[in-house]
Amino acid sequence: MSNSTTKPLYLVSACLVGLCTRYDGALKSHETCKEFLKNSIWIPVCPEQLGGLPTPRPAAEIIDGNGHDVLEGKATVCTKEGDDITASFIQGAKQTLQIANAHPIQGVCLKAKSPSCAVSGTIGVTAALLKNHGFKLYEFQ
Repeated sequence: MSNSTTKPLYLVSACLVGLCTRYDGALKSHETCKEFLKNSIWIPVCPEQLGGLPTPRPAAEIIDGNGHDVLEGKATVCTKEGDDITASFIQGAKQTLQIANAHPIQGVCLKAKSPSCAVSGTIGVTAALLKNHGFKLYEFQ
């Protein structure tokens, strides 16, 4: 296929396209994201599942920092019950980066307000790792 007919390729948070990957197991696709991806090819990923966490799973948050701090060992990711799941978040971020590096992607569509994927506010672990490696990030509420 020539470059003029090749569709752009994106990674996308699997929950945004309606896959059962949200922490609470709910299906909530994001119509604006799906419209953005309409004329492209996309690869759904869930960093938290790639890190070995189940669906559903307890809600989690970054403690004492942001995704960059987690990657530097200065902050942790814990469930609301206090369980440290930092290693799973880092593993999932690394797996997502490996997928991103294996394909000629144009960017990554990520879920807002996620300890893995948030771009604005407190940046998530996966978003921070992808940003550190120069990937273009798009965020959807």
